Amino acid sequence: MLSMVKRLWSEERGQGMTEYGLILALIVIGVIAVLITMGDTLIEKFTAISDGLNGTAPTP
Repeated sequence: MLSMVKRLWSEERGQGMTEYGLILALIVIGVIAVLITMGDTLIEKFTAISDGLNGTAPTP
């Protein structure tokens, strides 16, 4: 029983995938935070671009 616990404790297989998952989760949280912070500005910019492509944007 003790040897099984030691083996499980020292086994590192699968550790890399867990680290990649944690890094991915942190990146996703960062992107969501930026989108929430800059959401209204991004919507205005994309609306202006869309209106310009459709020819309905006001001319300066």
